[in-house]
Amino acid sequence: MNLRPLGDRVVIKKVEMEEKTKSGIVLPSSAKEQPQMAEVIAIGNDILNDEKKKDQIKIGDKVIFSQYAGTEVKIDDEELTVLKLTDLLAVVE
Repeated sequence: MNLRPLGDRVVIKKVEMEEKTKSGIVLPSSAKEQPQMAEVIAIGNDILNDEKKKDQIKIGDKVIFSQYAGTEVKIDDEELTVLKLTDLLAVVE
């Protein structure tokens, strides 16, 4: 199933980062804060049709987003977040 965001919304998938302590213990994702880095999965038409906004972001970009932004949804056993373009803080290059 595809998820197509409306208006100025963006669909992202959080990037899981494995973290190790100094002693080499691997911390599972449930033992740490939620990641604030994600990959852009889909972009709304208002962004794609706006001359100024369409060059800011594209599908596949790695982005950093506000910690409590967006709405989390689960589709086909995949956890996604739908949020506004203004909730994206930066593109990681």
